Amino acid sequence: MNDTSTLLGKQIDLQLSGDKWFTGILTDFGSDILVLFNGKQFLYFPMLHVHRFHLSIDIDSDILPPLGFYIAADNITISYRKALMNAKGVFSEIHVTGHNSLHGYITNVFNDYFTFYSPVYKFMYISLHHLKWLTPYTQNETPYTLSHEQLHMSPKTSPFYRTLADQLKKSEGKLVVFDGGMSPERIGLLKKVDNDFVEVVTAKGNRVFLKLSHVKTVYLP
Repeated sequence: MNDTSTLLGKQIDLQLSGDKWFTGILTDFGSDILVLFNGKQFLYFPMLHVHRFHLSIDIDSDILPPLGFYIAADNITISYRKALMNAKGVFSEIHVTGHNSLHGYITNVFNDYFTFYSPVYKFMYISLHHLKWLTPYTQNETPYTLSHEQLHMSPKTSPFYRTLADQLKKSEGKLVVFDGGMSPERIGLLKKVDNDFVEVVTAKGNRVFLKLSHVKTVYLP
C-alpha cells in the first residue's frame, strides 16, 4: 500500500487533467483532496482531477515551506468538503473550465454544487465534480483590487436547494449561461430540467439538450 504521508513537506510534481503540471510542497492531503504550496500560494486540488504526482527531480530552491494556512486547518483529516466549508467567505481564485478562472468567494456548499459570489457575475453555481483547483488569496488581497465595501454582496432571500438539478428546476423560464457561454448552445432560455438533462432554447430558437452531469458552471443573468 502506497503511503502518501512520506511525501508530506517535500516538493512534488503533479499532473492534472488536461496535462497541466504543478510543482510545490505537499502540505496536506486526504482521500479526496491534495494541497500544494508553490512558494506563494496554496493550491487545493480535488483528487478527482489528479492524474499522478511524484517527488520532484529538479528541486526549485525558490519554493520554501509555508508559514501557515490561509484556509484554516485543524487536527481532523482534511477532505474536499471540509476545505470548501473552510473557504467560505475567503477571497479565492477557482479554475473550472478551460483557461479561464473565476474570482470571488464561496457562500454555500451543498450536495453536488456550491454557490460562488463573483464581483463580475454575482451569484454562480459551481459543480463539485468539475472544480479543478482552488487558490485562496493572500490575506491582504482582494479581487480586482476592489474595496471590501465594493465586494459586499446582497444576500439571497430565496431558498437554495440541496442538488443542482433541484436548484435549476426553480429557474425554469429564465435566461441561463452554462460553462461561461463557451458556445452558443450553452446560452439561452432554460425550458426544463428532467432526467439529468436540461433543455435550453438558444437565441436562434433552437432546442438543445445538455447533460446536467457535464455542466460545470451556471450563471443566471
